[in-house]
Amino acid sequence: MDAISYERAGDVAGAVRAAQQPGTVFIGGGTNLLDLMKGGVARPLRLIDITHISGLDTVTTLPNGGIRIGALVRNSDAANHALVREQYPLLSQAFLAGASAQLRNMATVGGNLMQRTRCAYFYDTAFTQCNKRMPGSGCASLEGHHRTQAILGASSQCIAVNPSDMSVALAALDAVVHVSGAAGERTIPFADFHRLPGDRPDIDTTLQAGELITAVDLPPPLFSANAHYLKVRDRASYAFALVSVAAALQMDGEHVQTARIALGGVAHKPWRASAAEQMLNGQPLTQARLHEAAAAALRDARPQHENAFKVQLAQRAIVRAVNLAAGRSGGVA
Repeated sequence: MDAISYERAGDVAGAVRAAQQPGTVFIGGGTNLLDLMKGGVARPLRLIDITHISGLDTVTTLPNGGIRIGALVRNSDAANHALVREQYPLLSQAFLAGASAQLRNMATVGGNLMQRTRCAYFYDTAFTQCNKRMPGSGCASLEGHHRTQAILGASSQCIAVNPSDMSVALAALDAVVHVSGAAGERTIPFADFHRLPGDRPDIDTTLQAGELITAVDLPPPLFSANAHYLKVRDRASYAFALVSVAAALQMDGEHVQTARIALGGVAHKPWRASAAEQMLNGQPLTQARLHEAAAAALRDARPQHENAFKVQLAQRAIVRAVNLAAGRSGGVA
């Protein structure tokens, strides 16, 4: 094993200063980073422990009525926090759908945002073709197994998917990520935080070198009455999504005032189903319209031969998730 230096940061400014050295990585819960290190996928030279920075492990109310979730809030604590559970049930459900109870007790919100793909070719260093691990080497999954891979927004360089459940809900809720770096503090709209692979699949986010995630803001709760997170997977627990749907609605009787729909398990980043939302906004929620909206959401899908089933699966999952969000018993799909 390579030698690794360790430093415990006392505050955000100190952590950011320490991170300006090449090869430095922040560590919080470590539930993903340590796996990557043990497998030889990640080889940091220096770890900056941020778990003792005060103020990053709280959930607070914002002046506009929204909430701020600190980057060090554990996933289990966020899922069960009264403000999240009551005002943002979509996010609470997404947290509880992820990983296992033991992992949720360790994993942090900031770390969840930084999860790397679970593509087997990325994790197994015996495979030398992985543009995400070794840019320019190729993508073994294109010619190999790709049942779980992307059907939207992929490129000829990478068809891996983002594994986070939390991030799918945050995408639907229009969250904002706060970061601090050498150039100061800035905010990143959630839609701009994760990247599509393009010709640089090794870069997952729009963070600059040495920037630290400090918090995630959620806007005022507009969808607390009608929201549902649906996760379709091969087994009932401790499995990543084949397809997931975060659906949130503002309803006026049987009419949809505003719809928010995001998909997981289908792209390199949480995928906002804007076309489906536009077809539902301001319209009565009929089953015919909902099926049309679901089809529109997958119109640009480009599956591989092993994961073509995901197109219909995602359409049916959208229909079911929206029906459940609207309070329709059984969530007819």
